[in-house]
Amino acid sequence: MLNSKLARSLALGVAAMGIFAGTSLSAAAEEVLNIYTTREPGLIKPILDDFTKETGIKVNTIFLSSGLEERIRSEGANSPADLIITVDIGRLQAAKDYGVTQPVKSEALEKAIPAAYRDPEGHWYGIALRGRVVYASKDRVKQDKITYEELADPKWKGKVCIRSGQHLYNISLFAAMIAHKGEEKAEEWLKGLKANLAKKPSGGDREQAKDILAGVCDIAIGNTYYVSLMRNGNNEEQKKWGEAINVILPTFEDGGTHVNVSGLALAKNAPNKANAVKFMEYMVSDDAQRLHAEANSEYPVKAGIKIHPTIASFGDLKADNVPIAEIAKLRKKASELVDKVGFDQ
Repeated sequence: MLNSKLARSLALGVAAMGIFAGTSLSAAAEEVLNIYTTREPGLIKPILDDFTKETGIKVNTIFLSSGLEERIRSEGANSPADLIITVDIGRLQAAKDYGVTQPVKSEALEKAIPAAYRDPEGHWYGIALRGRVVYASKDRVKQDKITYEELADPKWKGKVCIRSGQHLYNISLFAAMIAHKGEEKAEEWLKGLKANLAKKPSGGDREQAKDILAGVCDIAIGNTYYVSLMRNGNNEEQKKWGEAINVILPTFEDGGTHVNVSGLALAKNAPNKANAVKFMEYMVSDDAQRLHAEANSEYPVKAGIKIHPTIASFGDLKADNVPIAEIAKLRKKASELVDKVGFDQ
């Protein structure tokens, strides 16, 4: 008997195939592209519209906040999914590990995307970067440089805020620490960071800025793009959170700033494979890189593309040199360390 989660996935998959069959799949294959994505549709719409305008290929999207890999696997060989667009190396690697992707060999992709930001076997490609950085109180923190190692320094005792240690953004950061320091030293660092927390890990990255404004803590860990979303959005309360902090681009003592990726992968049974590869290569064009970075407040993965003004104001990003694929291999160990030290308790 199917468990309830898989049954729901199968039901949704049948529904999705019905939707596609009633619309785009009846059209010629070269005119259609079906994307499964964990990104909010509004964040990628400008890119999809531009792609359709440039190629004439109609793009259909299915948004799933979670369970994307399970959904495609449950749909099997008849899945209408051509392309996966998601965020964080954890989700990209999960798609590969679930067996729902296939490798792509493309000179255009390999030329534009540094090797550190793509799967060695070509199963996924990073299209944009986000830094995991330090939010610092404008009023109470005067220093403008910091290392990740320093976050465990007792001088910050009771002054650090962070979301759950098990959140995928933090797991990737902790995995990067293991890559740099080894498991034993990473565990000691994690214990020191926990000892410095002002409160139990909770909320999202924006809430950490909120707590800094409220005086709960002086520094926090968050992604770069959230600051832009707060400062440039329409929510007046969140604007105050964003304006209350400075962004410091921390580095590892023997490396650079930890970055993660937004990325894409070709679905294993893509019915419109040629169109999917065409979109992947389109995504590393200058125009698409600019549109995507602007819409999502991320760093373009391709060199020479203009950076969003708010993101550029944080200073020059010197990205860490540990390949994202290597970090992916250490995520399970990082998750185990979070539980071992009782980080979220």
